[in-house]
Amino acid sequence: MSTDKSYTVYILSSGIGGTLYIGVTNDLVRRVYEHKTKVADGFTKKHGVDRLIYYEQFEDVEAAIRREKRLKRYNREWKIQLIEEENPNWVDLYPSITGF
Repeated sequence: MSTDKSYTVYILSSGIGGTLYIGVTNDLVRRVYEHKTKVADGFTKKHGVDRLIYYEQFEDVEAAIRREKRLKRYNREWKIQLIEEENPNWVDLYPSITGF
């Protein structure tokens, strides 16, 4: 079965070294926009977590969900190392995925 769907596991932060949030979505631009505009009450709104600092893409939703759960189990130090390998300055990647 062929599909053009993709799924993204992403990590948001409140700032450098700040609070982290891990999620999965089938539309990264829309989902991060929702976090940034605080349209939904919840953890990210309460803690000001709206900077996209890391993401991985998958073609298979089950693989994406497995990765999300695995990342959530890792300790904070491991997550920080993962982030800093790809994004050492914790730059907000949202502009790079939107083209703005």
